[in-house]
Amino acid sequence: MKRGLMAAIGIAALMASVAACGSGGEGTSGADGYKGQTLTLWVMDGSTPKQWEKDVRAAFEKETGAKLKLEAQQWNGIQQKITTALSESDPPDVIEVGNTQTPAYAKTGGLADLSDLKKGLGADWTPSINKSAVYDGKQYAAPWFAVNRTVIYNKKVWADAGLKGTPNTRVGFFEALETIERKTDAEPLYLPGQNWYFFDGLLIGKGADLVKKEGGKWVSNLDDPKVGEAMKIYEKYASYSTAPKDKDEATPQQAEVFAKGKTGAFIGLGWEAATAVEANPEIKKDIGYFTIPGERAGQPEGVFLGGSNLAVAAGSEKRELAKEFLKIALSDKFEGALAEESGVIPNKESLQDRLQGNPAAVAAAPAVARGGLTPLIPEWAAVENPPNPVKSYMTAVLKGKPHAAAAKSVKGELDKRLSQKQ
Repeated sequence: MKRGLMAAIGIAALMASVAACGSGGEGTSGADGYKGQTLTLWVMDGSTPKQWEKDVRAAFEKETGAKLKLEAQQWNGIQQKITTALSESDPPDVIEVGNTQTPAYAKTGGLADLSDLKKGLGADWTPSINKSAVYDGKQYAAPWFAVNRTVIYNKKVWADAGLKGTPNTRVGFFEALETIERKTDAEPLYLPGQNWYFFDGLLIGKGADLVKKEGGKWVSNLDDPKVGEAMKIYEKYASYSTAPKDKDEATPQQAEVFAKGKTGAFIGLGWEAATAVEANPEIKKDIGYFTIPGERAGQPEGVFLGGSNLAVAAGSEKRELAKEFLKIALSDKFEGALAEESGVIPNKESLQDRLQGNPAAVAAAPAVARGGLTPLIPEWAAVENPPNPVKSYMTAVLKGKPHAAAAKSVKGELDKRLSQKQ
């Protein structure tokens, strides 16, 4: 994911007992044991704030005696680059991997088993965030951070409609949108027909599965009535929008539409508010955020949890040193610092208080416990390549095709993609 950050420093106490079983001729743990070694870390461009990076590097080098070589990577082409690197004899030691990409890398045998690290460091990792780091019952990565969508709204439009406060139920949200439609000339909600990750959140809220096993193979489960129920909710939201039914939130950029000041709200990531402000600085004073409300008060809507994990290459000769780095980077001190500096959701609920002062992150955090992901199977990667058949299903429904017929119309393509070898 494109907005990230890294965490770092702390927890030297856990480092005293691990290196005797290390690989590649490593000595005992501690500064003397790793002195002269260099750990290579791949992170995505923009994932590590400068202060965090500086502090983590200092802590790592002080505690281990080793050096840290941090190499920022570009998102374009990263999956193939990581796949190639993991197959080579001298891979980077620690790699930031997208959470939905983790199962594919784990399946190839390219990631080291970190189950021992989970026991000592991750006993209280948030289950919904940690889920993507587990494959075939083993911990193949460590959860680093997550981000999810909120409602980003225009306070002036809401005030013009006579609305006070923000809704805490889905019905209350619909009522607010109806009020905006009735009392203002603003578009109540900007929601294009293919905002697929918002739809995935609705699926998660309904407990709907997009795939199922048949004859030992993964196939489409899009015709499940629960998927249809989630799509009906999406249709209701879309009824308050004049956005294109066959486009996603990037075509045009929904934040730039919102920036014009004639939209009551949109569903987006916190950083999209900055995009709106860049397009129209005057909009800044009118921007507010609230958690996407669910069916009942106190129960937020399901959300898709984007984010990143930190993994250790199975082919690294510095696997024990890599684990020492993870203990520092994922310590409460540096997870908290990461959350505070960048507004991402930390990997423990107990650290969410570090988000105070960041209204977008504060609005996002309550939904994390009910969050989820796309199907955590290696075969899913091919599904989201353009044109995403799930998006095609969404457009078909919004243009009047019944749920079952729309699901049937894309089943062949979805099954074909699920059968592709990764």
